[in-house]
Amino acid sequence: MEPQTPKILAFAGSTRSASFNQQLVKAAAEAAKAAGAAVTYLDFLDYDMPLYNQDLEAKAGLPASVVQFKALLKEHQGFLIACPEYNGSLTPLLKNAIDWASRPEPGEPPMALSCFRHKVAALLSASPGQLGGMRGLIHVRAILEGIGVLVIPDQKSIPTAHSAFDAQGQLQDEAQRLAVHQVAQKLVEVTAKLNAA
Repeated sequence: MEPQTPKILAFAGSTRSASFNQQLVKAAAEAAKAAGAAVTYLDFLDYDMPLYNQDLEAKAGLPASVVQFKALLKEHQGFLIACPEYNGSLTPLLKNAIDWASRPEPGEPPMALSCFRHKVAALLSASPGQLGGMRGLIHVRAILEGIGVLVIPDQKSIPTAHSAFDAQGQLQDEAQRLAVHQVAQKLVEVTAKLNAA
């Protein structure tokens, strides 16, 4: 059977102005489009979520921003995620979004994980440090795999990110550009094969 055009949702775990990881995921999203995917870019500035609180959820249900975020996750088969590193782990923003999205909607079983199960993800990171944020990717991978996401082995971390991008937000080093493109292409390939008609 011919593989379907995969739908990829691209986002970064940062809302910082001129975020390195936003630049990185946008570059990877363009590579995914070139590889044949339909790509949607998500900015968490448009999905303001309160800090997860079970009492808040019990009283008021899922916030509208969470429901909208979950709908986007459900509509896509693959996720392209750029993950900043905070103190050797992922950002509170990204963890909070994952925690909210893991909560069931009305009518779903408690552990339905409807927007994560059977999805595919690729991870990227960029950091001013020499490790490029790779320590945080270990935690993101463990969290996503624990809730049913297939995280492909291919990933890429960009060190010294403050000097890695040009004025247009593109990686200046050809080898880094190629590596990011290869991660995006692999995500598209795996997602397409797993969702073949």
